[in-house]
Amino acid sequence: MKKRLPSPEHADTLSLNALRGLVTGLLERSQQAEARLAKLEADNIQLREENAALRLENTRLKLENQLLRDEIARLKNLPPRPPFRASGMERATEASPANHVAGRKKPRGPKLDVDRVSRQEILRIDAPSGSRFKGYRSVYVRDLVLKAELVHYRRECWVTPDGKTVLAPLPAGIIGGYGANLRRLCLMLHAQGQVTTQRLTTLLNDVGIAISKRQIVRLLTRQLEGFVAEDAALLHAGLVASPYVTVDDTGARHSHNNYYTTQI
Repeated sequence: MKKRLPSPEHADTLSLNALRGLVTGLLERSQQAEARLAKLEADNIQLREENAALRLENTRLKLENQLLRDEIARLKNLPPRPPFRASGMERATEASPANHVAGRKKPRGPKLDVDRVSRQEILRIDAPSGSRFKGYRSVYVRDLVLKAELVHYRRECWVTPDGKTVLAPLPAGIIGGYGANLRRLCLMLHAQGQVTTQRLTTLLNDVGIAISKRQIVRLLTRQLEGFVAEDAALLHAGLVASPYVTVDDTGARHSHNNYYTTQI
């Protein structure tokens, strides 16, 4: 049972002991209120987290249910589900920003890379006499520079007092006299662009790089430990982040043996 405290309105008529009791009681109630408030805040945070988890689980179950419905329709030879477009009612009812200018369209094209300008040129013009200079008008042009480069590394060579030779190491990624950037280009074109080794050889020779088809095969097949580790890290991150995983097996014969590939 809570102890009834005297009214603070008549504090001037209370004795010293009564005032002390009033202050002590108010402090205790304040501490109890703070404790209850902290507990309510913790319960609120826990409920929000549980609500977010339930929403995510609900979305996953809806998607899984729809996939099962589509699979049942496919097995029954029913017509596929037509695609549904998102309604534009929400976008139409959204308030336009205050600084929006009517009739002005947003410019097209990528504009997120303008802070990575690698080269700047000033284009001049022979203006008529009496003209006034009004500054510059910027135009960002995205281009590709593909050229051959022959780098001469002069490695320091030292002889220690005990007769051992110490040689400065080469930069990482150099294989057989070819740099890491060249290997990146070969791997990207071969894996993503499905460019054959013969076409890679022709392309690099036309650019000005003296390289053979055998050397390109070495660049594509040797010292792949870093890529194997990166592939394993990507697989682990995808398995952790995905709400569900789909797996498919594809069989094939190679050298008179049966093999299969698991696609995740």
